[in-house]
Amino acid sequence: MRRQPWRMTFRYAAEGVMYALRTQLNMRIHVVMAFLVIAAGLSLRISRLDWLFVSMAIAMVIVAELINTAVEAAIDLISPDIHPLAKAAKDTAAGAVLLAAVFAVIIGIFVFYRPLLTLISQLF
Repeated sequence: MRRQPWRMTFRYAAEGVMYALRTQLNMRIHVVMAFLVIAAGLSLRISRLDWLFVSMAIAMVIVAELINTAVEAAIDLISPDIHPLAKAAKDTAAGAVLLAAVFAVIIGIFVFYRPLLTLISQLF
């Protein structure tokens, strides 16, 4: 096997992200939600520390979804038939995404609760 130039690793990684965006509805939902959260953070002018938490939560959800997509593809290749261990692997990977998303929602509540209350009180 011929060794690839180092810069190609970035191309392959980008192809993986694009594959997930093209084929996984949940990945597209996570990305749209990330853009909405970023827009809210910019509009509400959250602190730098809050940006750190929001960025980590967004990254964690997207990374978990990418890993879930990789696990599902590998399992489908190895075990096209339904098998209890294949189901366990897929369910566990999906569970990781769920936990990451729940954590992101909790972070969102902590970060956006006060700024949203302030905005609402100014409007009324």
